[in-house]
Amino acid sequence: MRSLIQLQEIKILLASESPRRQNLIKGLDIPYEIVQPPDIEENYPPELDLFDVPSFLARKKAENYSEHLKPGTILITADTVVLCGNTILNKPGNYDDAFQMLNDLSGNRHTVITGVCLKSQIKEHVFSSTTEVFFSELSDDEIIYYLDKYQPFDKAGAYGIQEWIGYVGIDRIEGSFFNVMGLPLHQLYAEIKIF
Repeated sequence: MRSLIQLQEIKILLASESPRRQNLIKGLDIPYEIVQPPDIEENYPPELDLFDVPSFLARKKAENYSEHLKPGTILITADTVVLCGNTILNKPGNYDDAFQMLNDLSGNRHTVITGVCLKSQIKEHVFSSTTEVFFSELSDDEIIYYLDKYQPFDKAGAYGIQEWIGYVGIDRIEGSFFNVMGLPLHQLYAEIKIF
């Protein structure tokens, strides 16, 4: 298991354009740099269990970084999905999609799953984190206000828990708050220590 001092000596590569993930990884106080994520189609086999989709996609993303992996380097790729019933809510395609997603989440429980792949020159480890999120009933006016002011069109499920909608609309969660933002920091830190 790596000590805090040893963690300072490794080089983390975060393959993500997400400003939320980039901000979260900064909070671990481990040296890192951002690498451009690959332009891959985020598709998966139709028979795959929906709970396994994020891990599958995180591993798929990691396959494109062999040239970046040097001794002492750990690559992190991640994928987050919002699962409402038996449906994955991706990033909304437009305003109407976003409105419908938030309307579906209103008054309901949904699951946020983040798959993370750690990869070095010699090994790979994939894990996932699951958080249950309970939304209060949202009025149409509240949904419209949120969409107009915060424009969450780059977020799975059309919302960010760290924004206004999280303050007023989320009754409670079971699991990691940071997982809902896109990176389960506590688990990630623990996994890096033993990777």
